[in-house]
Amino acid sequence: MGPSVNTMVEELPQFKPRRRGMKIRYPLQMAKSILKQSLQALAFLHENGIAHGDFQPGNILFSLIDVDSTPEELLLQEEDVQARSISPPVQRLDGKQDKWAPQYLCVAQPLVPFTCYAEGFKVKLSDMGGAYFFTDPPTKPVTPLGLRAPELILTGAVNNTVDIWSFGCLIFELITGQPLFCIPCSEMEDDDHLLSLTAQLGALPDELFRHWTTSSLYFTPERKLFNCQLGGVAPGEEPLIVEQTSMEECFDRAGPDLDEEEANKVKALIRWILQYDPGKRPSPTKILSDPWFCEIDVEDDPSKVS
Repeated sequence: MGPSVNTMVEELPQFKPRRRGMKIRYPLQMAKSILKQSLQALAFLHENGIAHGDFQPGNILFSLIDVDSTPEELLLQEEDVQARSISPPVQRLDGKQDKWAPQYLCVAQPLVPFTCYAEGFKVKLSDMGGAYFFTDPPTKPVTPLGLRAPELILTGAVNNTVDIWSFGCLIFELITGQPLFCIPCSEMEDDDHLLSLTAQLGALPDELFRHWTTSSLYFTPERKLFNCQLGGVAPGEEPLIVEQTSMEECFDRAGPDLDEEEANKVKALIRWILQYDPGKRPSPTKILSDPWFCEIDVEDDPSKVS
């Protein structure tokens, strides 16, 4: 397999050379095809009672061209210290000769030149290291911070819809070129995420909110937001209030390459998927039956899981 969806966008020829102010995101038809192909893979897993557990752009890989038919001289890596394709000669720290150590180390080379990204490209869902059967969920899931479902953040509950939540976030990211929730790793990452959820998707339901042990740092007893400063208000300082921007407003501000009618369909689709109640989130198969996905023409192939 070739580069991931995370990295391939940087290699597309239309973004070279890079210009100031350029929006780096997949062309709309590419984004739609990536979404549908990855959703087909997810549907295949879920129909067999398996959750991926780490559904993210870094685990969706582009297929390579037929490298078996490519001349070997085109595949060979250049051995050039100056070009940094290999390291300088390896030497022992004690200066002694070592007959068993490698003479040099090869620097990983990208497979972009051998990747098919034109019309008819294929992507596959990879890395099953975090996968689990619906009947045997893990106690410590590996879902990336910004893609975690709210119940996972607040209660640690793992269910068969965590992939669905991640996919809803992925729709926003691939169409706009921006992550829906960008959560840096920190001591207050949960509060940061929950404040973002509240701003963009609305108030948490009572059964979830009561698990937010530090909510009083941000909300009054009546659940009115009075402070957005992570960790609470420092003595002698005023509460921080920032603009509360909904998911739909963030989507529109990103300026996706959609007309108004299609943009409204996509925003409604994201809303349908990102429901706080796990029981109300649609299955991958049901999402595939949505008219927006039905209009995306890709081959239905369960082998998209690798």
